[in-house]
Amino acid sequence: MGPAGPRLEDGHRPVDLPLPFTWSPQLNAAPADQIRLLDVQSLDARLQQLAHKRRSLPEHAEIESLNKDLTQLRDLLVAAQTEESDCSREQTKAEQDVDQVRQRAVRDQQRLDSGAVTSPKDLENLQREITSLAKRQGDLEDVVLEIMERRESAQERVAELTGRVSSVQSKIDDATGRRDAAYESFDGESATLTKEREVVAGSVPADLLKLYEKLREQQGGVGAARLYQRRCEGCRLELNITEVNEVKAAAPDAVLRCENCRRILVRTSESGL
Repeated sequence: MGPAGPRLEDGHRPVDLPLPFTWSPQLNAAPADQIRLLDVQSLDARLQQLAHKRRSLPEHAEIESLNKDLTQLRDLLVAAQTEESDCSREQTKAEQDVDQVRQRAVRDQQRLDSGAVTSPKDLENLQREITSLAKRQGDLEDVVLEIMERRESAQERVAELTGRVSSVQSKIDDATGRRDAAYESFDGESATLTKEREVVAGSVPADLLKLYEKLREQQGGVGAARLYQRRCEGCRLELNITEVNEVKAAAPDAVLRCENCRRILVRTSESGL
């Protein structure tokens, strides 16, 4: 800004510091329009806060953690179910082996009891086979018992993990319900603010609003700031005496920019000029 009148991009930056972007022609807007721009900024700030709260809900981390737990539990459950299924097949096979040995032993015993075998050598062989079959049957029955124990343990593990999966899923459902309820509240408020913003922004000159939107995108969501007690509320820096004098000399409808943060600087009755 200077004696010839303030320019939109003319700031109070020392000459040895580079300007942040190319200068553009002077922009003017009625003081009331500039004040309404602050209203737009206020609504945008509230919308931004709502969006941040929506993203920062504690339920997000809770659901993420619970889902990780659920995935691990489901993997363990599948492993336990697979073990139980394998044990079931092993048990069936072992029981079939026991039954086959038992049936053969019964046949041999019937032959022995029938008196059909008269040769001493054949009788000795038959008795030896019956004894061997009895031992084999005992060994196989021990195998069946061992498999049954493993299967029972797997079944207990399946039951335990099924309960834990159900418990974690219930917690996820609860957290999801709380998150969705918060979403509904935030989205309702956001919709109301958005409609209000459309009305207010519609009363702001298009060129001023366009500049504001550009700066808001560049400056982290804040495109316009109030000059309050000689301090820019965008960057929180106070204007020096030279800058204050230049602001005082600017026409009321001149759209000013903060020398430090380059946001639109709006004068009000509380600017301390």
